[in-house]
Amino acid sequence: MAGILYVVGTPIGNLSDLSPRAVETLGMVDFIAAEDTRVTVKLLNHFGIKKPLVSYYEHNKLERGQIILDRILSGESCALVSDAGMPAISDPGELLVAQCAEAGIQVLAVPGPSAVISALAVSGLPTGRFTFEGFLSVNKKSRREHLADVKNERRTMVFYEAPHKLSATLHDMLMAWGDRKLAIVREITKIHEEVIRTTLAQADERFQTETPRGEIVLVIAGAEAPVEQDIPLEEAVQMAREFLAQGMSTAEAAKRAAQLTPFKKGEIYRQLLG
Repeated sequence: MAGILYVVGTPIGNLSDLSPRAVETLGMVDFIAAEDTRVTVKLLNHFGIKKPLVSYYEHNKLERGQIILDRILSGESCALVSDAGMPAISDPGELLVAQCAEAGIQVLAVPGPSAVISALAVSGLPTGRFTFEGFLSVNKKSRREHLADVKNERRTMVFYEAPHKLSATLHDMLMAWGDRKLAIVREITKIHEEVIRTTLAQADERFQTETPRGEIVLVIAGAEAPVEQDIPLEEAVQMAREFLAQGMSTAEAAKRAAQLTPFKKGEIYRQLLG
């Protein structure tokens, strides 16, 4: 009978945040798959836990993932941990969980701290709907494409960022989206925890000469809802005709005009055919 994979949340700064259930689980499993065994050993030593560790991180996840999978299929139980927070969230553990799910292995969550949720909760920005965007790529083209893709995102957005890249990221965001409300949350749950509630423009200016310390979460207001224009249907149809003249198909022209007006694509399309 196959074992179980436990996805165990670990502290993001304060060791007191490790839950009693997490301590119990780490002490009960047969082995632990850790992003950085050196970090995990310190955590285990603090709680007096001694368990075999398997290194599992971005650059060995394909090879080690199969080894871990085979051990679980043979009946061993495994706890998956990251250096901080919930594994599998912007983390190589995502692949291991998917492999276990595909193999029919039971995967159980042992919830713990999450930098995404913690930063969002203290940001002061809307939390009812949000999107987690992870890290921006260091590749300039991919970075620009990512920012362009979410330019019109109306939900609150959450990004991870490293301190040495903060200045460039803030500037790129300001250039791509214009000014927005922003919360820069750093060193969550640690001694120097700080929440800087500001705007992209103000932050861009400030961090051109200042480099913060510690890991950073950026919580950014979504785009404002477009203001509906009170225009007649005839004007929307004329707009579509202009798109037709530019070489678009009837369907494409109707769709484009619908995106820019309060009218539906079908309404405009029928007028174009009439």
